[in-house]
Amino acid sequence: MSHRIGIDPSSIGPSVLDPFVKTTTKRSKFSVRAPQQRELDHVDGVLGGAAEADITPPPGMPKAGYSANAHDGAGFRTRLRARVTHLRSERSSIAVVQLDLLAGSSVLQYLVAEAIKDRTDIPLAGLWIGATHTHAGPGQFLGTDFYNHHASNRAGFDPAFTDFLVRQISAAVIEAYENRVPVKVAVGSTEVWGLTRNRSLDPHTHNSSVTDKRLDPQRKWVAVNPNLYLVRVDRIVGDKTEPLSAVTIFSIHGTGVPQKAHEYNADVWGYLVAELSHQIEEQTGVRAVVGASQGTHADVAPALRPGLAGHREARRVGRGVGGEAAALYETLGAHLESEIHLDCGLREVDLDRKANRTARGVEIPDRPAVGAALVAGATENLTPVIHRIPPFSAGHPRRWGRPGPHGAKWILGGRLGQPLVLRKKQFPRRLSVQALRISDALFVGLPFEITVESGRRMAAAVEADLADKAEVENVVICSLVNEYWGYVATEEEYGRQFYEGGHTLYGPNTQKYLAAQAAITAHATIGQGVFSDVEDREWNLRSKRYLAKAPTGALPERRFDRRASFQDPTAKDDAVWEQEWIDVSPGGLHWHEPLVRVERSDDNGETWEPASNGWRGADDQGWSLEISHIGPADGATNREGPHRYRVRWHDPDHKFGRRHRFVLLENAGRPEVLGEPFD
Repeated sequence: MSHRIGIDPSSIGPSVLDPFVKTTTKRSKFSVRAPQQRELDHVDGVLGGAAEADITPPPGMPKAGYSANAHDGAGFRTRLRARVTHLRSERSSIAVVQLDLLAGSSVLQYLVAEAIKDRTDIPLAGLWIGATHTHAGPGQFLGTDFYNHHASNRAGFDPAFTDFLVRQISAAVIEAYENRVPVKVAVGSTEVWGLTRNRSLDPHTHNSSVTDKRLDPQRKWVAVNPNLYLVRVDRIVGDKTEPLSAVTIFSIHGTGVPQKAHEYNADVWGYLVAELSHQIEEQTGVRAVVGASQGTHADVAPALRPGLAGHREARRVGRGVGGEAAALYETLGAHLESEIHLDCGLREVDLDRKANRTARGVEIPDRPAVGAALVAGATENLTPVIHRIPPFSAGHPRRWGRPGPHGAKWILGGRLGQPLVLRKKQFPRRLSVQALRISDALFVGLPFEITVESGRRMAAAVEADLADKAEVENVVICSLVNEYWGYVATEEEYGRQFYEGGHTLYGPNTQKYLAAQAAITAHATIGQGVFSDVEDREWNLRSKRYLAKAPTGALPERRFDRRASFQDPTAKDDAVWEQEWIDVSPGGLHWHEPLVRVERSDDNGETWEPASNGWRGADDQGWSLEISHIGPADGATNREGPHRYRVRWHDPDHKFGRRHRFVLLENAGRPEVLGEPFD
């Protein structure tokens, strides 16, 4: 059962996006003033709170991650959520937000900070927007035209969907703040092997720091970042504690489910979080808010068995990682502390200023450039045909011609041609570097997908800079925090021009430059409580609304259509019971609230109770039910008349003599409807 936010998102108040939500415009231009720095009072001990919000949108949103190879979302298989952990100690206050989306977003960070500023003490510098990087969630909420266009199968910033996200996330942050209580905190790590693999072994082995240069396929299992970090937060109850939340950081791409899947889903991360949450509840009898987001994952993929990509494999991998996280969580129970150090820092670097393009002697080019290798796709999801043709194919760096700031990269369209199509202002230009010190761990957040070796070098640079600050024992580099900027590969990896190097927009010095910026930010943050070096922000984004609008005309009767049918399991998926129903158009339902559940009867229909799949409820809050919009029915239009939907119950719970039925739950004013029994 999901923790549902108790704060009404509609109470958040007007948003700067309101004019663009309510009108049709080709561009959304809005701004947010940089918040004034305020010093927080000193707090002894630690206060903490946690909350969770559903951010699953209606069908129809473009999906981000597989670019043009993706599909619009047709429904959901596992829900998308925002999880929030709030901590307050000493002179600092933070909220770690972990989203089942492609990345964080500068728009989300600033607008959420604006929405919560009068109801919490959490500063912009303490608001961390991380993500799982599922490739099956909606896009169109990022802060740049380039990625609102090219990350998804369709282009444009959607102010209506972004406003929905801001309201859901803000409500969860406010609830976590308002319900905070005295807590104890522990931070630790473990290693997870065998469930991830390096998908770009060739570039990785070219790193000077990698001594084993063999391209033996078995090396892919060890050329990964195995470190799983966990922040355990327990509320204090008398002389004991009970679970409140868990923040998990791990390095694995959200690509366990193929790009051909049409439903939104959290990919491996949905199963990871569910397993960890379940085991915490099994250990303690209390359900915690469990969130997860990315470490240094750019060249790390799920270790799927050949030919079996899909939800069954994603579930195997995700539950495996979740089990390791649960073992670490239990161990941390003996290390909980009621006194910790807490600091937060945020720097933004404007690359339109020449001086900012050099950090500690390392310079990056003014103009970013897209490499030909990007078009071929990553190794587990290659673009048909193109991935075989040089210079698009992996491992074909530029070896002749005049050298430039982008080195071995074949610039798509040429050095002179690309600027004619992709203007510089469409790319990310305001670099966000964030640092959170929690106890003896320092989490550094960057908006890039960071390769394993890039992350190691960045962590080493920060550690060297903080050598005189003994209280920091672990530096954790995190990807995709507060925005999406593509990739960062080391100089050696970049020189091979695989997908990761082709998508490193700012040239071969990117990793060294970011290491310097991370060290500068970390040094300025430690011991300061709150450190902030930001300016006013302004966005001018090409827009298009995809979020479903409310239906028009008379509302159709809500009813099941056709009897439930059964499908046998396949090599890739479980057995399924499915049934269709007729309802209002997608914009007339609240997709972020419960829609369908399964009920069971062991007395031939005399009494009914909610069904389950073992410890998982057979409802749309876990991974059992898949809800899909099939389309308008009987000549209806996109917003008027009846629409057809399908519910599929995966891995159903069978028992001789037991009967089941689907139940449409009351939703957005639509009545509850009971389906006919099946067995």
